[in-house]
Amino acid sequence: MADLKLPRLPDRTPVKLTVTMLPELHQRLGDYAAAYANAYGVQEPIAELIPAMLNAFLDSDREFAKAKRGGATPA
Repeated sequence: MADLKLPRLPDRTPVKLTVTMLPELHQRLGDYAAAYANAYGVQEPIAELIPAMLNAFLDSDREFAKAKRGGATPA
């Protein structure tokens, strides 16, 4: 069945990660969640926003993308 247009789906098993942050960062994340709710009319928990924020950050990091294309991990 390798001739299907849809490739095999990637592993979608969630990975739980616990992080510790300074109170200032937690406050800023809360402020961002409030701005998100104001912009989209939907309140999302900070824990739901963080993965999307990290993906957006990694997608926008040009040096990281360049290193990944070259097969290396940035130092």
